Amino acid sequence: MTEYPLVTLGITCYNAEDTITRAIDSAALQDYTNTEIIIVNDCSSDNSVAVIQKAIAGVPQARLINHEKNTGFAGALNSIIAHAKGDYIAIFDDDDISLPHRISTQYQTITDYEEKTGAQYVACWGSGYKLYDNGYKAPFRAIGSRERVPVGKDLIRCQLYMGRDPDVFFGSGTPGCSLMLRKSVYDAVGPYDPVMRRTEDTDFAIRLAMKGGHFIGCPEQVVVQTSSVGIDKRPEVGYKSELALVEKYQHLFENPRRYNYARDWIKLRLHHFGGERVKSVITLAKLFVKYPAWTSEQFLRSAPKRILHELKMAKKAA
Repeated sequence: MTEYPLVTLGITCYNAEDTITRAIDSAALQDYTNTEIIIVNDCSSDNSVAVIQKAIAGVPQARLINHEKNTGFAGALNSIIAHAKGDYIAIFDDDDISLPHRISTQYQTITDYEEKTGAQYVACWGSGYKLYDNGYKAPFRAIGSRERVPVGKDLIRCQLYMGRDPDVFFGSGTPGCSLMLRKSVYDAVGPYDPVMRRTEDTDFAIRLAMKGGHFIGCPEQVVVQTSSVGIDKRPEVGYKSELALVEKYQHLFENPRRYNYARDWIKLRLHHFGGERVKSVITLAKLFVKYPAWTSEQFLRSAPKRILHELKMAKKAA
């Protein structure tokens, strides 16, 4: 497929000596062969550099970039963008596996959609499943992988807790680990915000939406995500980052009560994922009192799926 445009496969790495090889291997084994592979080591303190050097020894299209200080996921992504030679960029996580047909599938999905719609700013996510340590597999569908895809304000309203059109498919959101898009879209939207330690992907998506971006996805399973832990995945880090996100885009809220609702809902998420059940119940009760319609809509849409997921997790662990 050398007649096809060059695609940059970007892999960020931070203290991933146990998983980075499989990520690199999954990039090298793509059936779309006109690729370059850029691995950014974000100042790892483990043996990641040696592992990467060994993994890419026989991969001529791969190169390693080492950061002298830790910049976070956003900073590592920005290094990929800055060094990318490809017409397209696809992001790989250091602990995930991209199936061999991922890039060819996403490339075809993007070009077909552009030809059909004439859209200028298009980003594509892949479907797949999340694999947990206990062996439980949780499938997920990519945003925009059904007929009604989010465009512009659709995405902004969803990501900032301002409600959503039930006919538009938001799937699993906008995680960076399965994203592919033209490099020209990054040029238009700008780099990732390094202040956002957990929501850099959502922040980028909102800025893309402000330009009228189209959020599409391929229904085929192309990514296997693994469940991992890290300092940036603690509930309190996520809480602070989500608050920073809504504060950054406070001007996009339709009224002050929606902004306050978003902040309160984020606090509920902190208590839930932090295992604080009593605080979760109290915070949820307050939400129902203060914003009955909004809370009911959000709760009925998200809670059943979350409860079912946690029940399946518990059953698998038993």
